[in-house]
Amino acid sequence: MSHKQPTPAEAWQLLKEGNARFVTGEVRHPNQNAARRSSLTESQHPVAAIFGCSDSRLAAEIIFDVGLGDVFVVRTAGQVIDDAVMGSLEFSVNVLKVPLIVVLGHDSCGAVQATVTAAETGELPGGYVRDLVERIFPSVLAASRAGALSVNEMVEEHVKQTAERMTSHSRVLFDAVNEGRTAVVGVTYRLAEGTADVVSKIGELET
Repeated sequence: MSHKQPTPAEAWQLLKEGNARFVTGEVRHPNQNAARRSSLTESQHPVAAIFGCSDSRLAAEIIFDVGLGDVFVVRTAGQVIDDAVMGSLEFSVNVLKVPLIVVLGHDSCGAVQATVTAAETGELPGGYVRDLVERIFPSVLAASRAGALSVNEMVEEHVKQTAERMTSHSRVLFDAVNEGRTAVVGVTYRLAEGTADVVSKIGELET
């Protein structure tokens, strides 16, 4: 029997409702018991892929109050795209048939702050952190040109740019969005409030 996935709008509604529970403290911790664990040994049918920052305060399953098998999660510092990230997201869309990709940034992002500092001082960090900063630079420059002053405004722009970059660089993601099979929503997480605010949408997604 084939598994029927929700529509992009239904998937986002499910995550929105979970985040609302998280904000009010009325969490259900669904799908986190032994029975759920057993049911997933042969297959998985996540309702969304979440591509977010690695920040320890941004635990995807917790802030959306979901459990095992519910979301396919990819995380890098500053939600920076690389080939492995793109391959993971294409896998989630093509093989797992997720109807929704969430790009998840957050307030006070250290990777974005490091990029702002590098832009101001002209000094790049060493090691592989330099690669992170270089990949965030276009978003920081675009945000600066648009008049953004705060790191949080820069994060919003970086989320928007990341969502656009994903769909323009990947034929798989572009086609999935174009055909209405998948939508992309850009979100920034507010550390103090716990809210996930929508900053961009690509594809058919009524919110």
